[in-house]
Amino acid sequence: MSHPTDTSDATFEADVLNSDQPVLVDFWAPWCGPCRMVAPVVEELSEDYDGKVKFVKLNTDENPQVAGKYGIRSIPTLLIFRGGEPVSQVVGFRPKSDLSKRLDEVLTTA
Repeated sequence: MSHPTDTSDATFEADVLNSDQPVLVDFWAPWCGPCRMVAPVVEELSEDYDGKVKFVKLNTDENPQVAGKYGIRSIPTLLIFRGGEPVSQVVGFRPKSDLSKRLDEVLTTA
């Protein structure tokens, strides 16, 4: 069972940029209501795409460097990385079907 793992400013490069698989990064913070709404959707997707896409969460309060580097101004923001580059971005809460479509697009253009 694959679940989103936590990443940080210190581990982001190893967890995300050097990953062989596409990686969905959930930028969130504990005080953010929409972040709590998107968390179970990301959890479900991590099971649906187990083995195809890696899922990580980054707490923007604790890890401002990575959030700043990628210009994350509002959360939740989901960034999908492939080959160390951000290739897709979703800002705010979206239904699971929208996120699946976005992941499928990234996987089919790989």
